[in-house]
Amino acid sequence: MTQDDKTTHFGFQTVAEDQKAGMVHGVFTRVASKYDVMNDLMSMGIHRVWKDAMMDWLAPRPGQRLLDVAGGTGDVAFRFLGRAGDSAHATVLDLTESMLIEGQKRAEAENLSHALDWTVGDAMALPFADNSFDVYTISFGIRNVTRIDDALREAYRVLRPGGRLMVLEFSQLPNDGLQKLYDLYSFNVIPVMGQIVANDRDSYQYLVESIRKFPDQDRFKAMIADAGFEQVKYRNLSMGIAALHSGWKI
Repeated sequence: MTQDDKTTHFGFQTVAEDQKAGMVHGVFTRVASKYDVMNDLMSMGIHRVWKDAMMDWLAPRPGQRLLDVAGGTGDVAFRFLGRAGDSAHATVLDLTESMLIEGQKRAEAENLSHALDWTVGDAMALPFADNSFDVYTISFGIRNVTRIDDALREAYRVLRPGGRLMVLEFSQLPNDGLQKLYDLYSFNVIPVMGQIVANDRDSYQYLVESIRKFPDQDRFKAMIADAGFEQVKYRNLSMGIAALHSGWKI
């Protein structure tokens, strides 16, 4: 099989690998202006609790340099800086420029522009030197990456020895009955909500489908370890609707 023949998933569709990034870019370009509002509606605000739990486990420290990949509007970066203080710095990288523009507006409003960089880039080919960052985070973004293994290897490369990876992503509930109830909500409510609020049903249909295609907690833990990280652990949030994975570059 040649590179051109390789396929991957875009939600429940099978697409050529080289097409997925453009399709994902289209989704997030369309939803950028409503992204934060829809996050609140879809999760009933619980995504904020999950991100706070991420910061609690991460325990940011003064002077640290963060790379937040698929960081979009900067939600995680702002939380990191709030915990780490003025001497810390955050770089937000995202494939979609319109998402970063929304984040820059927020940074200016909160007088945090001096502590933030905004970079358009690909998680599978980061435009940074080896051993550049103390912390790498990615929240609700890694399931949209075409080759997750490549993104994890890139995370390992740009982290300094002693650096930490933390991934927040939707996951799988361990109880089949609860998973079925959650699927009923996801597939029947969220696309309709996307149509009403963002005038875009298809993008939110994709986002729901992409959650179901993402590896479960243990499979993803193994992928992180395969990329070279050590002391890999995870914590379920809201019974497994989301999960936090942590690993260290030793």
